[in-house]
Amino acid sequence: MKVVVQRSKAAKVTVAGEIVGQIDHGFVLLVGVTHEDEEADAAFLADKIANLRVFDDEAGKMNLSLLDVGGQILSVSQFTLYGDCRKGRRPNFLEAARPEHAIGIYDAFNGLLRDKGIKVETGVFGAMMDVELINDGPVTLIVESK
Repeated sequence: MKVVVQRSKAAKVTVAGEIVGQIDHGFVLLVGVTHEDEEADAAFLADKIANLRVFDDEAGKMNLSLLDVGGQILSVSQFTLYGDCRKGRRPNFLEAARPEHAIGIYDAFNGLLRDKGIKVETGVFGAMMDVELINDGPVTLIVESK
C-alpha cells in the first residue's frame, strides 16, 4: 500500500456536484493498493498514520499526532499512485490492484482508523471525484507498507 498524507485545515470530496465527505483539520489521504497488499498492510499504515507526529506542539515543533490533536481524516482511493511513468508517455497501471481486491483493503484500512476513534470520511470508490483541501504547511508525506 502507498498513502499520500496531506496535513489539512479543511477538505471535502464531491461526486457529481454532491459533497460525499468533508472534514475540518486533519489529514487528506490518497490511498493506493497493489496486488499483494493484505489487511496486515492496512493495519501497519493505519497505525503509522494515526501516530505520525506532524502537528505542532505548544513550542511550534512537529511533535503531536492526529490522535493528540483530535484530527479527522478524508480518505480517497487513488489507484493512480501505482502508475508507472518510466516508459513512454502514458502511465501503465499494472501495479494497481484490481478493484475487487483493492476495495476490501481500502475499506479495512478505513475501518482500522475508525477503530482508533478517528472520524473518517471517504470519497466513493472508483468514482470520478473532485477533492478540495486547504493544505496546512504544506505538509505532505508518502508512507508505504513495503
